[in-house]
Amino acid sequence: NKSNNMKKAVFVATMAILASSSAFHTPLFTTRAPTSIQAELVTHYEEIKLDTDHGMSVFDITPQIEAIVAKSGCKEGTVTVLSKHSTLSISINEMEGRLTDDIRQYFLTLAPPNKPYLHNDLDYRVGPDDWPGGDEAWRDFRRTQPVNTHSHLIAMMLGTSECIPISESVMKKGKYQSILAVDVDGPKTRGIAVQITGGN
Repeated sequence: NKSNNMKKAVFVATMAILASSSAFHTPLFTTRAPTSIQAELVTHYEEIKLDTDHGMSVFDITPQIEAIVAKSGCKEGTVTVLSKHSTLSISINEMEGRLTDDIRQYFLTLAPPNKPYLHNDLDYRVGPDDWPGGDEAWRDFRRTQPVNTHSHLIAMMLGTSECIPISESVMKKGKYQSILAVDVDGPKTRGIAVQITGGN
């Protein structure tokens, strides 16, 4: 018993010394008051319409996304921005005129419009078995389709969505980061989905 009491006393004294040392005041050992987790769930969905220019064009849609975040009332969460098209990309980068020219030239070098892509050979595109009107209607339809394989390839490289954290009701992106919509098959009217999930 005497031995056990002595061990307990040594343990208590040791912990008291450790608790008063600087090591226990680092962020690893800092204790905070419990944070409430009773925030009300927030979900908010909107779509942006965007009229694009001919060829490959870049648009800064950050202000529209910021307005939707503010409207949602979300304080802590995420906002997901999704292109609803296979030839419209969503990317985070700097919005600067000469940089957008470089982006355009770079990707058109990687995927030149004039290569002999299989997708561009409209006569050989096979339609679905249940196409209304059968083969003849499908042939008429495919003649109206764009020759745009390079646009699909560029969109795959750039990606079609981004997810940005929200904290204290503000998107936490970098100073020079903008949310860019890159249309590689304009001119068209495009739809962009914006989904916010979090708490207030």
